[in-house]
Amino acid sequence: MFNRKMLARIIGAAALSALPLMGLSQGDSNDRVSLEAESRLPLEDLRSFAKVFEQIRQGYVNEVDDSTLLEYAIKGMLQGLDPHSAYLDSRSFDDLQANTTGEFAGLGIEVGIEDDYITIITPMDGTPAERAGLRAGDVILRLAGKSLRGVSLDEAVDQMRGPVGSQVTLTIGRKGHKEPFDITLKRDKVRVYSVRGEMLEEGYGYLRISQFQMDTGGDLMRVMKKLKAEGELKGLVIDLRNNPGGVLQSSVEVVDAFLEDGLVVYTEGRNKSSNLRYAASPGDVTDGAPLVVLINDGSASAAEIVAGALQDHRRAVVMGTDSFGKGSVQTVIPINDDRAIKLTTALYFTPKGRSIQAQGIKPDITVERVQVTRVDGRARTTEADLAGHLGNGNGGEENGAEDRKRAKSDKDDWFSRDNQVFEALNVLKGLNLYVRRTPAKNEGSNAPAHKDQVARIQPEDL
Repeated sequence: MFNRKMLARIIGAAALSALPLMGLSQGDSNDRVSLEAESRLPLEDLRSFAKVFEQIRQGYVNEVDDSTLLEYAIKGMLQGLDPHSAYLDSRSFDDLQANTTGEFAGLGIEVGIEDDYITIITPMDGTPAERAGLRAGDVILRLAGKSLRGVSLDEAVDQMRGPVGSQVTLTIGRKGHKEPFDITLKRDKVRVYSVRGEMLEEGYGYLRISQFQMDTGGDLMRVMKKLKAEGELKGLVIDLRNNPGGVLQSSVEVVDAFLEDGLVVYTEGRNKSSNLRYAASPGDVTDGAPLVVLINDGSASAAEIVAGALQDHRRAVVMGTDSFGKGSVQTVIPINDDRAIKLTTALYFTPKGRSIQAQGIKPDITVERVQVTRVDGRARTTEADLAGHLGNGNGGEENGAEDRKRAKSDKDDWFSRDNQVFEALNVLKGLNLYVRRTPAKNEGSNAPAHKDQVARIQPEDL
């Protein structure tokens, strides 16, 4: 039969966890009695649990040990709360830590499945895979002598990870090589950066944040420094599409990078420790350049905090489609050295008090992701194409034609590759040209306004 001592331990542990988080005043017997009454557990329900537990132990088709059954019970309790509370076993706990820190011990390759084979998408910079000369498109046929054909992506990744300093041999198939060949790599600590950036065209930057790790704020400042080194920044696209979220504090740091002051986000929960407010500190890394934030239905949690805060402060135009709508905060609570629970402890709110739980952030301008095909019309002829055309007196017509051709090529590339980024770039150009334009002193004449009379964009203008 069910062990009575085990039942007592279960009841005792449950009673302890049910105690309200408040202090007990010594000598106040009424308060003590009241607290004990509040902390009583439904014994009939616990007896039912014990009966079910015993029936499984005695009658289930396969024998299951008591520890495993109790672990299943813990999982069931958390899964019944909401989609984001969960029990983290040792593997899940390790994965969570790797995701939040951006560090893991492995080979440093991004892989996918192509034609039932594990295929390398790209080797990461400065990793064992890059140093060994692995290339995008290489097929990993065997790992430590075992075939990877038909193996799931998760299984393959698990096999490639391991302790720092340990070795593993990959059998590689490469286009242009008649025979597969072996490469032995030594696992090392791999750092995955969550932020990357590039210039879309002169003056207009692109910032991609894939998830929010502990170092995302620092990664952003590093990338922004590189972008600004390329010249004046007239506008920036912040791409949060398919960003699942991550560390709350990192999302606050990202918003703080673009605000001079004001509330970023606040959280509210049952316990006072869950009621927090985060504010921006002085300093805007873009010096007030206009921003466009791209979101979609894969933008969740911390990504929605960033989009919502910049939208509420009118610091950015939010474009794309409605976000996911995960407006809850999870706290990771270790229960021993290698296991933890992830518990929903609060809801977060944008600076204007919006809870986006199960609703999401609505973009200021809706732009669906579509495949765009250019319609070619008749052959076009301009004045510059006519034989013997007059010059304009400014010189450099040929260089100007080359510049226009190159700019058109870059523009067409984004037009066909990612229409949402293309539209975001157009919005940035419009904001840069027309927001808070100061009229010329001799307004009404044909003389153009001097460029110094165009004021920088301000947050309240967006």
